[in-house]
Amino acid sequence: MGTQSSSSIPHIGPHIGQRITAQFAELSAQEQRVATFILDHFDDLATFSAAELARLTGVSKSTVSRLFRKLGFESFQVVKQHARQLRSMGVPLVTGDERPDEKRFKHHLMRENDNLQQTFANIDPETFESVVNALDSASRIVLIGFRNSYPLAVHFRQQLIQTRDNISLAPQPNQSLSEELVSLGENDVVVLFGFRRRPAIFNSLLTSLIAKDCRVLLFGDATVKHQMPYVDWWLECPLDSVSAFDSYASAMSLISLMSNSLLHQRLARGRVRINAISELYQELDELELS
Repeated sequence: MGTQSSSSIPHIGPHIGQRITAQFAELSAQEQRVATFILDHFDDLATFSAAELARLTGVSKSTVSRLFRKLGFESFQVVKQHARQLRSMGVPLVTGDERPDEKRFKHHLMRENDNLQQTFANIDPETFESVVNALDSASRIVLIGFRNSYPLAVHFRQQLIQTRDNISLAPQPNQSLSEELVSLGENDVVVLFGFRRRPAIFNSLLTSLIAKDCRVLLFGDATVKHQMPYVDWWLECPLDSVSAFDSYASAMSLISLMSNSLLHQRLARGRVRINAISELYQELDELELS
């Protein structure tokens, strides 16, 4: 691993939804019509021209231009660039009719399939095998996820702990990271989830991990791809969705495949551990196993 490059999410000020909400009452009826259309067709915004916006909303081009200026944009091109930035940052914006009709089901499934295909097309089999071998041989595995990445880290730990021991999740609730990471060594693996809308601590954490002797597996979307040269393994999982919120289905699918691959790699030991866990479930009367 090398030295981490510095990168930060650009500051774009209040997003278009906030600007429209704040100024909606001050807009003319025609401007309100265009503003509502923009929010309802946010995902398709890049496919329209200013002239098409005017035609589809039944207003003049000058009305469209006047609205953009009131919202603080020099042109429709700037609006489209702003929209692309928002999507890449994962800002949730409601776009159009969110009712689960047949058309939305179909579009959702198509987007999920695209995410899955991109995820697995980007994985080199040798890289995947190397990751599984590292998870098998590591003295300790530490999984770290913040915000929406936290459930991924929790789920991955739950899968791995069925197969082997010395699996931990950091930070523990209401605890700091430093105590968990200070003793990491060359035989340890850190699985870090770096999906967009990360907390401010993420970059300094990654810099610290890179400086240690431990190996780092980074899961993330394209917003953290610039860190790829500095970690041991990088796995990209697109989050694109037809709705306001990101979808983590591709990451969960990859976690499932990786966990199962590890189990099959250490099948004899894994079976012994799984049987012991099942016996303890019964002893503690902890789960309904029927």
